[in-house]
Amino acid sequence: MLWDEVGISLVLALRDLQKSRRICGALLMVALALGGCSSQLADMTPSDAQAHPREAGSYLPVHDLPPDRDQAVIPPDQRAKIEAELAAARDRQAVATKDAK
Repeated sequence: MLWDEVGISLVLALRDLQKSRRICGALLMVALALGGCSSQLADMTPSDAQAHPREAGSYLPVHDLPPDRDQAVIPPDQRAKIEAELAAARDRQAVATKDAK
């Protein structure tokens, strides 16, 4: 008879434990759900705050091109001299790589 009473009390204790776990789990889920909502509400501006003026776009306009230049960037005679120097350097490097092989 003693074992029956111990067994019954053990079963009742386990039921109470399961019930309390379910209640704690439900409360935890509700707390997490409400916590998620409060983080979104905290990011909003207060109702009595002044409206911020809209900033003009910080990016440069895509289709606005700079005006055409009146004169060439490099004068034609200087350009010809630079091209000749580059061609001479290219030819020297071509000869140097042939000799290295």
